[in-house]
Amino acid sequence: MSSRLDHQTIPWFDPAPPTADQCVTSRLIERFATETPDKLFALFESGETWTWEQTRRRARATASALQARGVRKGDIVAAWAPNGPALLGAWFGANHAGAALAPINSSFRGLLLEHAIAKTGANILILHPELIDRLKGLSLGAVDRIILTGPATSDYTPPDVVVEDETALIGDPDQYEQIDSQPWDTPVIIFTSGTTGPSKAVITSYVQEWTTAVVTYGYMVQSDRMLVNLPMFHVGGIAAITAALRCGGSIALFESFDTRRFWDLIRQTESTVCSGLIGALTTFLMKEPPREDDADNPLRMVTLSPINEDTVALARRFGFDYLSGFNMTEASGPLICAVNDPVMRSCGRAREGIECRIVDAFDNELPHGEAGELVIRSDNPWVLTRGYLGDPQATADAWRNGWFHTGDLMRRDTDGCFFFIDRKKDAIRRRGENMSSLEIELEVAAHPLVREAAAYGVDLPGGEQEVMVAVAPVEGAEIDPQALIEFLIPRMTHFMVPRYVRVEPALPKTPSNKVQKTGLRAEGVTSTTFDREAAGIVVRRQKLMSA
Repeated sequence: MSSRLDHQTIPWFDPAPPTADQCVTSRLIERFATETPDKLFALFESGETWTWEQTRRRARATASALQARGVRKGDIVAAWAPNGPALLGAWFGANHAGAALAPINSSFRGLLLEHAIAKTGANILILHPELIDRLKGLSLGAVDRIILTGPATSDYTPPDVVVEDETALIGDPDQYEQIDSQPWDTPVIIFTSGTTGPSKAVITSYVQEWTTAVVTYGYMVQSDRMLVNLPMFHVGGIAAITAALRCGGSIALFESFDTRRFWDLIRQTESTVCSGLIGALTTFLMKEPPREDDADNPLRMVTLSPINEDTVALARRFGFDYLSGFNMTEASGPLICAVNDPVMRSCGRAREGIECRIVDAFDNELPHGEAGELVIRSDNPWVLTRGYLGDPQATADAWRNGWFHTGDLMRRDTDGCFFFIDRKKDAIRRRGENMSSLEIELEVAAHPLVREAAAYGVDLPGGEQEVMVAVAPVEGAEIDPQALIEFLIPRMTHFMVPRYVRVEPALPKTPSNKVQKTGLRAEGVTSTTFDREAAGIVVRRQKLMSA
């Protein structure tokens, strides 16, 4: 069996490098505004809509305004705002001006925010007015101009910074100076999720974003509408919109994922495809009470991960097909599954044009079945990130020996199928046993009262760890930690059974709905944490009689 999925297996993907006309944002907008000027392109949460022609006028008007303020090809414009017309217009306008947009996580505060702004090196910061007070006391790096996306809500003005209102984003579209951007130029700077450490600013290319869109959302066609509820500072949000740009389709752009509103939004917006159900989101939807009209919806295809029992059950319950695989901000869908792949926990196989290896700590390739770090490289240029903005050491570390190091632990079977184990920094070591936090979380989440779970190691003297899980209950339920442990004991290897259980109303998450373990891990064992050993529950390996 082939260890790669080719473009016959994935019929919408052609591994040939795209031309500028195929992948550059401004050229795609200009094309479809000419071919289908009155067709709806964007439907926003506020009810505002843009046709393709209105999208072109908005992009040109914003580009003209930015050019009048000194933005030139190769510059970076920072933006700190939620999904909506202002952020989408800022992206398209920056790209029309030949610049890259650096969207910043709307949850950032303090030193994390200061770090992100400084990393961009941007002179202009496009800002939601309600966020300006968070800038107090912070260094703004090179920023000397702030453009608000709406009416001011505060009298605060950062020192040595010019603050303009939203009219400054709308210039004369007829004064726009056309820029000849190329496939290797940068459309967006995307910050990593920061679930295991400080966020890094990933330099992308038009080729990279186009490839990500084609591999993961390439089933989208011109008649489709994409519900985009992943944030635009996340690769999933950018790639989903790029998928619509590529085929001339349309988007329904919403700020975030909401379990209770999800299916109502799918129906109201007539969305046929969706920007992604990542991690626990499928579990959230499966644990919602069933309705008679569950299967009565327009959704035909979803990109999601991982493939598990909830994934398969959700697709059957609501009547859609699914696609899964593996991606990260720095890559472009290097692993992909077949549609409706039934292999549990699979990330798929390396797609055509990508080479993947599983290696040890010294980059030696490991045999099939052994766990190690996934490293990748591409046959074509510009498909993977060229590095991290302002961080040459991190770039060198990631790209050592000519391979991009993902930081993810995986194993590969003899058929070339890859299986995710854990982030390297999330792996837990207890009494000489290495274990995957993901595998623990899957078992914990199987409990009917658990809505979401996070497993992580808490450090003990001597360099060892104990297993801890933080859990949040389904609505209206209460979790008894001792009952949870008793549920897990017959389901899990003895050394993986958590010692500590922490129950919270909800777990802290990034805006892309990944559980943020950094803070949980730092807090360690709290005063309200359940300790099964203190409760007298001891779990031991079963002793077998010799045959």
